[in-house]
Amino acid sequence: MESIQRFTHRLLPIPVTGKCIKPVKPTPFRATPFIHFHQTRKPIFKPTFYFRLTTRRSHSSSATVRAGWLLGLGEKKKIQPETVKAGDPVLHEPAREVPQEEIGSERIQKIIDDMVKVMRKAPGVGLAAPQIGIPLKIIVLEDTKEYISYAPKEETKAQDRRPFDLLVILNPKLKSKSNKTALFFEGCLSVDGYRAVVERHLEVEVTGLDREGQPIKVDASGWQARILQHECDHLDGTLYVDKMVRRTFRTVENLDLPLPIGCPKLGVL
Repeated sequence: MESIQRFTHRLLPIPVTGKCIKPVKPTPFRATPFIHFHQTRKPIFKPTFYFRLTTRRSHSSSATVRAGWLLGLGEKKKIQPETVKAGDPVLHEPAREVPQEEIGSERIQKIIDDMVKVMRKAPGVGLAAPQIGIPLKIIVLEDTKEYISYAPKEETKAQDRRPFDLLVILNPKLKSKSNKTALFFEGCLSVDGYRAVVERHLEVEVTGLDREGQPIKVDASGWQARILQHECDHLDGTLYVDKMVRRTFRTVENLDLPLPIGCPKLGVL
């Protein structure tokens, strides 16, 4: 089976002139969203500027506070979490289960709402709580007809990719339902700008609790099964690069280049 091509773009920084004597670092802007495993929305060709906000204190935190005061005249601003990047310990250590008695709490519900917002803003089709710096076993995932429509039809057909509504799963437990596997490229919001081929099971079963604490069971196949495996890996402190076919690792600019000699072909094994 020939390599599945993927429509994707690279975010490029532009220089920004500061008002200080010393030059400041370029401020990145989002020219077009990526089209990949986590990011699937239609490209936006009008540049959209964004500011990097983290849950940890940074050297620019005071400047951000001052800017917020000037813009809002003292009004408290809501800061949305940003995805944590590879190297942060929270992504490389097992997450903790959410205690049953805390599931309906305001704190847990706020975490879930933040995760959904971050996933959709990226845009992405899945997110795990450690990706916003919270070491709890919570995953959210969603794939829509709109997202799928922007990928080549031959690609989505090969991936067995179909739309599904928003899923919120706490304390998920995953098991494979088939020995059949498939090889496709994956990306991750926490390893931005790179892709690699990963072998995943074609059919899985995931059990856990929904956001209200009620039992939930998901039987998934194809691309949805891949998303579930990817997100559950995050809860074990595993990134896709820990499971990738190493010689296929590449930047998004080189995604459509041929696979190295000796690498397995993409598709169902």
